[in-house]
Amino acid sequence: MAVGSYKQFCPVAMAAEVLCTRWTVVLLRELVAGSTRFNELRRGVPRMSPALLSQRLRDLEAAGIVARELSVSDPGIFEYRLTASGRELGPIVEAFGIWGQRRIEADLSLQHLDVQLLMWDMRRNLNTTPMPKGRNVIQFAYPELPAAQRCWWLIVDPADGVDLCSVDPGFDVDLYVSVDLRTMTAIWMGLDTVRAAVGNQRMLLTGDRKIASAMQTWLGLSPFAKERKLAS
Repeated sequence: MAVGSYKQFCPVAMAAEVLCTRWTVVLLRELVAGSTRFNELRRGVPRMSPALLSQRLRDLEAAGIVARELSVSDPGIFEYRLTASGRELGPIVEAFGIWGQRRIEADLSLQHLDVQLLMWDMRRNLNTTPMPKGRNVIQFAYPELPAAQRCWWLIVDPADGVDLCSVDPGFDVDLYVSVDLRTMTAIWMGLDTVRAAVGNQRMLLTGDRKIASAMQTWLGLSPFAKERKLAS
């Protein structure tokens, strides 16, 4: 997989040749999180080119970490699933995230804002339990972003799960959330709270009061948000 080789028999060096190429660990994060289709993976790594994504998937397949197989539910569509070897990497990917959450300064992390990745992660981790029965639509607006990236819609159904749209789906909106991207990212990472953001008017919630009051609960957070920052 690697362009070069460390030329060492050490298992750490050998594993690094497979896992430490650019984007590989981040792609593994998406696979471990449950993304299986090419377009799903692209949404989780939006800054990775399709050509490089295809190459890395081929590399992981060649290494026995990923298996490419036809979808059972959608004939003609291929899915990428972790093999037993790939699933062993789950704790390693998690350890990367825990270390990063604990040891990388918050200000440094918040210099790398990405609305598409943030909304995709929010969709994946949203907790539908506190939501009212039936379909609920939450529109997020980031006023400082260009028009094409400004508005996002989460369509939530406790029975059917959560969908994410970057184009108006045409449904009535139950809750409007107006917030800047840095604040929303900090909340998602566990570095800020909905209450604090609403209290000092960095976030404006308009619509269903029940959904608004439970936002910190249904929002879910980054899987690493519970880790305490140790970096100064």
